[in-house]
Amino acid sequence: MNLQDTLFMAWPVFVQGLLLSLGLIVAIGAQNAFVLRQGLRREHVGSVVAFCAVADALLITAGVLGMAQALGERPGLARALALAGAAFLAVYGWRALQRARQASALAVTDAGLGLGRGAALAQAAGFTLLNPHVYLDTVLLVGSIGAQQAAPLQGWFAAGASVASLLWFSALGFGARWLAPWFAKPRAWQILDALIGLTMWVLSALLVRHVWPALSS
Repeated sequence: MNLQDTLFMAWPVFVQGLLLSLGLIVAIGAQNAFVLRQGLRREHVGSVVAFCAVADALLITAGVLGMAQALGERPGLARALALAGAAFLAVYGWRALQRARQASALAVTDAGLGLGRGAALAQAAGFTLLNPHVYLDTVLLVGSIGAQQAAPLQGWFAAGASVASLLWFSALGFGARWLAPWFAKPRAWQILDALIGLTMWVLSALLVRHVWPALSS
């Protein structure tokens, strides 16, 4: 298979991983608020962004490769997890659409004492690694969906999901001065949640379509 054919097959998988990761990570939460705060204060932004992005990338890669190995000889379990993932995405999308009907905002202040680099990284580690949802999202959900891809494409899926984290945290940290007023507007989050909800539904449908031939045979 030449490079052009490989890219033709890999690009949709890369985009699927990118959209899935963005849909899961873009939310009003403590980790995002912390990264935005560091960006507003312009304190150790590069270090914090790099830590959050690398941590996500490692968890995503471990999830995809680990789940692929675990499910390689268990096609029935792989299909069950795929359907469970599709159901999760459908419910997640529905909740995002419900949030889109409500007014909420990400309020962050740049007041308070500054943090040293070590303290900033320690807080970033706490917000990232002590949150049980991060393992559900990256290792189990993203991992099980990535494991459904053909072996040569699993790396592309993990890369897309990892790039999403890098882009999001970079935007939060380095674009904080410009993004903070936007995030303070409830209407902006309503639009964002609506887009996330629709994206999650599309990904859920694609996942069902992926396993449907095996279910109907």
